[in-house]
Amino acid sequence: MSTTFQHRNLPRLLLQAREAVMVHTRPSLREHGLSDQQWRVLRVLGEHGMVETGRVAREAYILGPSLTGVLARMERDGLIQRERDPADQRRTVVEATAKGRKMVDRLSTTIEMHYQWLEQSLGKQKLAQLYELLDQLIALEHEP
Repeated sequence: MSTTFQHRNLPRLLLQAREAVMVHTRPSLREHGLSDQQWRVLRVLGEHGMVETGRVAREAYILGPSLTGVLARMERDGLIQRERDPADQRRTVVEATAKGRKMVDRLSTTIEMHYQWLEQSLGKQKLAQLYELLDQLIALEHEP
């Protein structure tokens, strides 16, 4: 039995696009001993500083149980530190250590070079359009 679909498989295309972007980033991450998930955590911390773990999970798109293991390895490796939220002892906050911040600084240069390559390859306008379309698609999640 074969089903004919009217539209292309958007989730698969988005995954393929993600992989096309990550193929350029992963070698640098591996050089620094980081997994994709660890980099996403460091990127969130690099952008926001000290962050509650729930927010890290949401912004890094890592499920809670997986995040616990990722953070434990990162803490063991001296990249992050966790502590109870002074404002609410039930919550845990995370921040990058000096070692973690240095790694973010080093990797951000390489990653920004890749984004510059993307901009040159696609053109500034098309890359901006891609960002805009993705933002619009993401915003649909929040519509009733």
